[in-house]
Formats: sequence, C-alpha cells, structure tokens
Amino acid sequence: MTSKSSLSAADNSPVFTPPSGLLYQAADRLYRRPNLLLALLLLPPLLWFGSVYIASLLALLWQGLYTFDDFTMLVSHTLTLENYARLFDPANFDIILRTLLMALAVSAFSAVLAFPVAYYMARYASGRTKAFFYLGVMLPMWTSYIVKAYAWTLLLAQEGVSQWFIHLLGLTPLLDALLSVPGVGGNTLSTSSLGRFLVFTYIWLPFMILPIQASLERLPPSLLQASSDLGATPFKTFRHVILPLSVPGIAAGSIFTFSLTLGDYIVPQLVGPPGLFLGSMVYVQQGSIGNMPMAAAFTLVPIVLIAVYLSIVKRMGAFDAL
Repeated sequence: MTSKSSLSAADNSPVFTPPSGLLYQAADRLYRRPNLLLALLLLPPLLWFGSVYIASLLALLWQGLYTFDDFTMLVSHTLTLENYARLFDPANFDIILRTLLMALAVSAFSAVLAFPVAYYMARYASGRTKAFFYLGVMLPMWTSYIVKAYAWTLLLAQEGVSQWFIHLLGLTPLLDALLSVPGVGGNTLSTSSLGRFLVFTYIWLPFMILPIQASLERLPPSLLQASSDLGATPFKTFRHVILPLSVPGIAAGSIFTFSLTLGDYIVPQLVGPPGLFLGSMVYVQQGSIGNMPMAAAFTLVPIVLIAVYLSIVKRMGAFDAL
C-alpha cells in the first residue's frame, strides 16, 4: 500500500494525505471499532461451530424421537418418547450406572497417582529433569490409542508380563483375592473390571498430570513463605495451603478423565468382562442392530452427565485452571 504525500508550500514539510477508496474507508472504520473487527473475525468459526457441531448434535438427538420397528428393522419418522423412556429400564440403567462409576473411579485414582508427579514437576524439577518428565508424561499421548489398548490386552493376559511380574513379587495371593471380589474381579486381569480400570487409568493419566502441574506452578511462593514464617510445618503448609489451592487443577484434570472414560467404547470391548458401556452401547445400537433412534437416545446420557459434572467442577474453579 502506498500513500500520497506532498510538500506544504508554507514550510516545505511533508503533509500526509489520507488515501481514498472503499477499501481504505472500511479499514479505517474497523481500526476505529475494534469490537466490530473482533466480531467479524469470530463470525466464520462461530458459524462453523453452530452449523457443523451444534446443529448436527441437535439433529442426532431429534432422531431419538423416531420409531424403530423391531420386526422390519426400519426407522419411521413417527415421533415418540419411548426411546428416552427406555433409558430407565433396569438393563439400560445398569449400563449407565456402570459407566458412571467407572468414570468416577478412574478420575479419583488418576488424581491420586498424578498429584505426586505433578507436585515434583512443579516444585522441584528444573532444566533437563523437567524436560524429561514432560517427555515421559506426553510420550504416551503421541502413541496410537488403539495400539495402547491392544498392548494392554497382551500385558494383562494370563501368561502376560503383568502376571509374571506379580508372581515374581509374590503377590499372587493378593491378586487372586482381588479377582474374587464380585464386580471387581474376574477369571484373569484381562477379563476383569480391575484390568479395565487399570487400562483406563493408564491411558487418561497424562490428562490429569498436566492441569495439576500447571495449577501448582501458579502458586505464589510468597504464600508458602508466609506459611513457614507463621510457624507452619511443611506438612501443615501442604495440607492447608498447597492442597486446597491445587483443587482447581485436580477438577480441571478430572474433566478430561471423566468425559473420556464416559464416552470410550474401545477399551470396554478389548479388556474386561462382558458388559456394555455407554459408548459400546451406542456402537452396538447404531452399527450392529441399526436402531439409530435408540443409539441417539443413549447419546443424550453422556451429554447430561457431563453437563452436570461441569456445573459441579466449575464451582471448584476448574475452568480457571485450564
């Protein structure tokens, strides 16, 4: 873009002459109104988000009102609430409860495992040590999810590495006791709910470590110094200062572990006892049976559960830690 300039006849100093034209006027107007410029920049992604994501989601939920004929295996556009009402049938409600309990258990255990690692990364690690920890945490995230899930089926098998290691440590009686607990155990680790729980925890653990580490790094050192100056022991400082202030990070990490476990449909098919989860139930209804209305009705469940969960963790400051 070039601008015209001329010399003033009085003092021979250059005088700027604003360019004219529609394009320059529009640019000048956007410069003077930054909010209008921001709205124009946000309009395309918002239209894409609204039309592709929200509209598709609403269309999917609308199909939950359609009728599925069990004899002809055809879907008619006759509207009914029967599909959503069938979510409360004992068999379907058991699937919802099983998935919800697994998601909560994985989130809680991931927080317990992640906190020491995140605490060390935030408070003590530096330089190459911190880079090593970052690499160690993020490296599993760069590996294919399917590969990790299939690898765990081999690790947890009867003749797998895990059984050999447990036998080497002399923990076979403890494992047998755990596998005999109803609802937790099974014939082997690879066919038990315990094995499924371990695989979920391993896969989603990095999503818990990083938010906690970020929240701990944001702790002002002055707070810890003030606690020490007031006579608090390191344990009291941890209990009354560090732990409460890290709750938003834990809540933020649990958003990932909870939602990802809730919607997963691959791990429940590869590891664990027979029994459907929400994701696998949607897959079976849509892929195997062709009952798209019932599959659409099941998709409403994780949406509602995640919305309730987000409203809870929002009060804990989870969004501030993201």
